[in-house]
Amino acid sequence: MMAIAELKNVTKHFGDRMVLDNVTLQIEEGEIVALLGPNGSGKTTLLKTLAFLLEPDTGEVFFQGERVTKANSELVRMQSSMVFQKTLLFSTTVFNNVAYGLKIRKRPKTEIDNEVRKALKLVKLEGFEKRSTGKLSGGEQRRVALARALVLKTKLLLLDEPAANLDPKNTSILEEVILTLNRELKTTIVLATHNMLEAKTLPHRIALISNGKIAEIGSSTDIFGKLSRNLASFAAVENTFGGTASLTEEGTTTVDIGEGVRIEMAARSQGEVSVFVSPQDIIISKKPFESSARNVLRGRITQILDLGSLVKLTVDIGKLFTAQITKRSFVEMGLNLDAEVFIAFKASSVQSV
Repeated sequence: MMAIAELKNVTKHFGDRMVLDNVTLQIEEGEIVALLGPNGSGKTTLLKTLAFLLEPDTGEVFFQGERVTKANSELVRMQSSMVFQKTLLFSTTVFNNVAYGLKIRKRPKTEIDNEVRKALKLVKLEGFEKRSTGKLSGGEQRRVALARALVLKTKLLLLDEPAANLDPKNTSILEEVILTLNRELKTTIVLATHNMLEAKTLPHRIALISNGKIAEIGSSTDIFGKLSRNLASFAAVENTFGGTASLTEEGTTTVDIGEGVRIEMAARSQGEVSVFVSPQDIIISKKPFESSARNVLRGRITQILDLGSLVKLTVDIGKLFTAQITKRSFVEMGLNLDAEVFIAFKASSVQSV
């Protein structure tokens, strides 16, 4: 697959502060990439560099295999569009806002009318053409800004914290639009986010950004299937606990995570540790069951989250554990809130950092 955009050894300073530190990144054509990291980690600067809005201090930027320079940057910039976290709209109608870029490009009126109509339909703002942007909600304004980018049909779409501070309805619409653009129109999308759920569900790949560097990059399974120090440094990851580890006579480790809860892990460790258990590695049962798993704990279901074919359960065993099971298993077991259940997981499933 061809790289539509690429950064090679890019650095960027703002005054004395290094914002991007020797960043190398390839964005493959047709993929969704999430830049995941805390505020101030360099995500927005990286996006602006990919949009050719910022010139790096050192390093090279490529678009479709061609090095971007001052001579061709304006032409290349026309092939990408960026939607900023802070929505900036003109004080006019929704139609005029969405049509602005097409008018600048001197497209025919019939084409402008048609493209604006299609973009507003996609972001579920049909019939809003004549409304003033000043009378829209924050979520509606964000969708207008996205529609304004969509009508340009650029090859690369860059989104800075697209769902930040939005209610669930607007968040759901934006995520649906992103997936539709990628699946049906094959638009390449790079989004910056600190939202863990967004990073888990939308992208093909995730780049963890820390202090201006790409600390890790991989699929959602690669990144969230283990607890790295980079992820643990800023993310509230499910089933992550601090505790005191001590060795057993059998060569394993017992970790006291508080509230009378002790779990066993295969790795040898002593002293203060952080441990992580993936929700997918936890087995749920309504009855005590025989298992080779070293950890079998009893608790009650305190939260149920329907994810379609999957169900996420929060179980209080003194500490809150999250487990993920299939909808079929959930129905067959007849689970409900406050039901008593047993959770089980192997010692080898407990990771430590």
